[in-house]
Amino acid sequence: MAAEQEASRPESIRPEVTIDPGGVGPEVLQAIMGSVDVIVRLAEDMDGGESTRLRRRAYEAALSALATQGYFEPVVTLEVGTDFAGETWDFVIEPGKRAVVRKVDLEFTGAASRPEFAERRETWRQDWQLPAGDIFINKAWSQAKADLLNQVGEQDFFLARLAHSQARVDPEAGAVDVSVTIDSGPRVLLGELKVEGLRRTPEELIDYYVRYKPGQPYERDQFVTWQQQLQSTNFFRGAFVYPEQPTADDDVVVKSDGDLTLPVQVQVTEAAARRYAFSLGLDSDVGVRAEAQYRQNIVFGLPLTMETGIGLDRKRQRAYLDFYLPPDANGYKDSIGLLADRSDINGLDVTRLALGATRFIGWRSETNRRVDYEARYGALLAHDRVRLEDGEPYSLPSASLTAEWLRRDVNDKYDPRDGNLIVLGTGGGMTLDDGKPYLRGSLRVQTWWPLSKRDILSLHAEVGKVWANDQVQVPDDFGYRTGGARSIRGYKYRSIGEHRDGAVIGARTLALAGIEYTHYFNDTVGMAVFVDAGDAAASFKDMKVFTGYGAGARVRTPAGPLELDLAWGQRDHRLRLHFSLGIAF
Repeated sequence: MAAEQEASRPESIRPEVTIDPGGVGPEVLQAIMGSVDVIVRLAEDMDGGESTRLRRRAYEAALSALATQGYFEPVVTLEVGTDFAGETWDFVIEPGKRAVVRKVDLEFTGAASRPEFAERRETWRQDWQLPAGDIFINKAWSQAKADLLNQVGEQDFFLARLAHSQARVDPEAGAVDVSVTIDSGPRVLLGELKVEGLRRTPEELIDYYVRYKPGQPYERDQFVTWQQQLQSTNFFRGAFVYPEQPTADDDVVVKSDGDLTLPVQVQVTEAAARRYAFSLGLDSDVGVRAEAQYRQNIVFGLPLTMETGIGLDRKRQRAYLDFYLPPDANGYKDSIGLLADRSDINGLDVTRLALGATRFIGWRSETNRRVDYEARYGALLAHDRVRLEDGEPYSLPSASLTAEWLRRDVNDKYDPRDGNLIVLGTGGGMTLDDGKPYLRGSLRVQTWWPLSKRDILSLHAEVGKVWANDQVQVPDDFGYRTGGARSIRGYKYRSIGEHRDGAVIGARTLALAGIEYTHYFNDTVGMAVFVDAGDAAASFKDMKVFTGYGAGARVRTPAGPLELDLAWGQRDHRLRLHFSLGIAF
C-alpha cells in the first residue's frame, strides 16, 4: 500500500524562474537570484502540495535579498504560470528608493572613554567605514562593525567587544540611522611570561624572541611578530603567543575602565629532535651522486641546530659540519661550519679544508607578494692543496668575504613558467702566504615567458670578472669554469676555462647566454630546443665563443625533474648527451 501511495505521488518538477529587475544593478540582481534559487532547488525534493508554501518562501526571499541591499520598501510581484515544461515563476521587481546612511552614532565605553584616549577615539570615528551618505548594504554594515572592533583591539584593549549595534530604518525617507557601542574593557598591561610545551628546548630561546617590560601596554602586532619569529625557527612545529584570558576574580578586582595586568602565554610544540635524509642522483656530468645528512635540534643543551653530512660522486667528495643559530629579531640566520672537500675535474685536483661563517636573510616585497628577495653574506678561511695534471702541487691559503643578492619574481619557485630571476654577486679576499688581494663580481639573469598553456620561452645570461694581479693564484671558487648541463651544453662538464699544465683552471672572465623553447604535450612530458653560447677566458677580449645547440626531453616526476638533452658542440664537433635526475628519500 505504501508503495502504491509513493507511486501515485506527483513527480516534482523544478519551476522555471524569470526576474524583471526593475532597474536594480547587477549585484542586487545577483543577490535576489541567489536567494530565490535556494528555495527553487527545494522544489525538486517536494511534492505538488508544497508549491504554495514554496512560492511564499521565494517571495519572502526576494524581499529579504532586496533589504540586504538597501531597498526597504520594494514592491515584488510573483506571477505563477505554466508552459510545456511545467510551472513558471515570474518575479517583477519595483525596488523603490534605496536607503542611505543618515546618521552615525559611535560610542566607546570602558577604559577607552578616558580623556587620555580622546585622540584615538576621534581617529576611530574618522575611520568608520560606513559614513553618512553611503548606501546601506547589510554586508558593508557588518564589515564596518568588524573593522571598528578590530581597530579598537589593536592596542591596549585586548578585551574589546561589541556591546551594542542598531540600524534604525526610515523607509519613507529612504534613510538608516546606525549606532554602535564598543566596550573596550580595561586597558591590558603585560605581566609575567608563562611557557608551555618545552621539553628539550631551553626557555632562554623564548626569552630571546618574546622581549618586553612587565607593565608594558598590549599591542597586537607585537604578539603577531613574536609568534612568527618562534615559528620561523627549526625548533618548533607550532607556536602561539597571546595574553592569558582573565579569570572571574580579575573581573571583580579590576573595573572595566581601569587597568588589568595579564600574563603573556606562550604555547609551543617542539619539532623532532633529529632528522636523517638520504638522496641519490644521476647526471651526465658527475655520474651517480649520493648524499647522507643528519640534523639535530638542541646541541649541548644550547638552542643550536647542527647539520652534518657527506656527499659523494666520481668527481667530488665532501664532508661538512654546520651549526645554525636561531634567527635574530631582524630575521637574520647565522651559521658557522667546517668543510673538507676534494674535487678532481679536467686535470685540476683541489683538496680544501675550510672554516666559514654565513649570514642569510630572506623577505618578500610589500607591494607584490610574488616577489621575494634573499641576501647571503659569507666569510671563509680556506687552505687548498692544488695539483695540476702536469704540474707540481702547491698550497693556497686564503681568506675571503662574499655577498650575494637575489630577486625572484616567478609564478612557481620550483617549476617556473612566468617571471624572472636576478642574482648579483661580489666578493674579495687575499692569499695568506703572500698577502695578494683579489676581487670578483658577477651578474646572472634568467627570465621565462609563457607563450601558451603548454609553451614556455626562457632566456638566461651570466657575466663575471675577477680583478687580480697576473701572478696571484686565485682560489678555484673565485675563478670561472663552465660547460655541461645548465651552462653551455654540448661540452664536457667545466671544460671551458683557462688551460694550464694539462688542466682547466678558473678563468678571470665569464660571459654566457642561452635561449630555450619548451613545449609540453601534457602536464608531465615535454620537449625543448635550445642554443647556448659563451666562454670563460683570461679577459673578455681573449674570448672565443663556444656554441652548443640541440634538443631534449622534459619529464616532471615525483622524484624531481628529469632533463635529457642531446647537444652539438660547435667547437668540438661532437654530440654529447646531458641528463640529470634527482631522487630524495
